[in-house]
Amino acid sequence: MAEMSYRTALVTGASSGLGRGLALWLARRGLRVFAAGRRVTHLQALAAEAQAAGVTVEPVELDVARADATLERLRELDSECGGLDLVVANAGVGGVTNGRRMDWDKVRSIIDTNVTGATATLSAVLPQMVERRRGHVVGISSLAAHRGLAGHAAYSASKAFLATFLESLRVDLAGTGVRVTTIFPGFVKSEMTAKNDFPMPFLMETEAAVELMGSGILRGETELSFPWQLALPSRLAKVLPNPLFDVAARRLR
Repeated sequence: MAEMSYRTALVTGASSGLGRGLALWLARRGLRVFAAGRRVTHLQALAAEAQAAGVTVEPVELDVARADATLERLRELDSECGGLDLVVANAGVGGVTNGRRMDWDKVRSIIDTNVTGATATLSAVLPQMVERRRGHVVGISSLAAHRGLAGHAAYSASKAFLATFLESLRVDLAGTGVRVTTIFPGFVKSEMTAKNDFPMPFLMETEAAVELMGSGILRGETELSFPWQLALPSRLAKVLPNPLFDVAARRLR
């Protein structure tokens, strides 16, 4: 694929963690970055940090769980900035959704953000990108997408949905000049993983994960999984017979 020159980017979930790190990483490489999130004070702090470094990050108050408002705001930004070259659907939430104690409100919250919100983000300006014959959409899935993890039905399913959605987009958009990238992170230090009360093997520092993500995006990778020590067994688990997987998953639970 021919090299693409990026001018503008939008990153959702940019108030903390991977989204914040990626927004700053892209800005340091000369892009005009729109950092979207719900916590405006966090975004303003990011913008100040970027300004001090001589680069541009512009805060955008956005709750992707409000899908219609997300579509409208992203289309406005696309028009105002002369076209978004890169859109990264990073915003996501987690939480325990155990089948034995199912909490529908928590399930719905995860779906509203990780499924509806992410796909609204990715879909918002795709028609304009196709018309311009340039653009790049990126979705942050998870290694948890490869199998249904015990106690995390909604989260695993939401990330599997996003990965499959992006795969279909990739096939559909071949030859249009629009790139599609799916990223499958493992455990990365963040506000979300700090709440986990279970072992997190091969936990990565945020900066290291951001470097992998940013470099992979600019290379135009179609898929990126990390860390390899967890990515390899996660992909192998996809072909593990159900009886063996079920035993292993129950032990991990």
